[in-house]
Amino acid sequence: MLQFANPEYLFLLLLLLPAIAFYVWKLSKANATLQVPSTGPFAKLPRSWKEILRHVNFAFLLLAFACVVVVLARPQSSDKWSRTDTEGIDIVMSLDVSNSMQTPDFKPNRLEASKDVASQFVSGRPNDNIGMVIFGKESYTLCPMTTDHAVLANMINSVGFDLIDGSSTAIGDGLVTAVNRIRGGEAKSKVVILLTDGTNNSGDVAPRDAAEVARAMEVRLYTIGVGSKGDVQVQVGVDPFGRPITQMVHADIDEDALREMAQVTGGRYFRATDKSSLANIFEEIDKMEKTKMNIREFSRKDEEFMPWALAAIAFLLLHVLLRNTLLKNIP
Repeated sequence: MLQFANPEYLFLLLLLLPAIAFYVWKLSKANATLQVPSTGPFAKLPRSWKEILRHVNFAFLLLAFACVVVVLARPQSSDKWSRTDTEGIDIVMSLDVSNSMQTPDFKPNRLEASKDVASQFVSGRPNDNIGMVIFGKESYTLCPMTTDHAVLANMINSVGFDLIDGSSTAIGDGLVTAVNRIRGGEAKSKVVILLTDGTNNSGDVAPRDAAEVARAMEVRLYTIGVGSKGDVQVQVGVDPFGRPITQMVHADIDEDALREMAQVTGGRYFRATDKSSLANIFEEIDKMEKTKMNIREFSRKDEEFMPWALAAIAFLLLHVLLRNTLLKNIP
């Protein structure tokens, strides 16, 4: 099927009409006259082939102009509309950016490892509508749901500990903000992935209440506890010489609360003890969360201007050649 990217240029073809009218008028005024007693003897004379050829030469010029107009209109060819089945859902990731996410048991730290794995997860789901919420002492939407995953990936990479007060962890608020953001999504399947390394010790909403809100909105929740088991070395400050001061602390993840939150919504709880296991968790969620969507799409368009451009050049060359050889005017 042939179509034009710039069909408005085709109106230039209307200029052919006044060009033809001017040519006919010019011919009527350019005829030479000769006074003779009778034109009878001239009627039997044969018509010269050059008389016909000069009209053909003018037609070459018109055809060259018409081909140039078609080139400007950019003819394109494409196949018919087709329907394909693809997979996509609405997803909001809720990421803990409290100070404890600086713990270096995940290299270089928990937050950077989580950002890296989340970016890979986003790039692997091109058909999903994905957004991002971050939380510490409070929560806010970093990026609304979007299919422009390049923009989302850039925003994920920009997340740092300076974006929000990380002195405490409001897990319930982080979930409610994510649910409020995803509830307007159009997909049948809605999922929140909440990632944290602590316990709920701040905020206005209890984690269980937030999970009940998610269930009422038909949002499935996957919770991920991030942190190695046992004691981990945490930086608690710097000395006068700028060297880090560290101490061993016990990993404090409220796994029971995270597991209950997920179960309330029909989701699952996962525990990630290193970056590799965190990546495996996201791969497992990726396999579980698939839904069919019927998409009407168009095949790739191919530019078809080249034959018209070559035709325009050919007609123009023929016009110039005839005008300077067989139809050359001698003063």
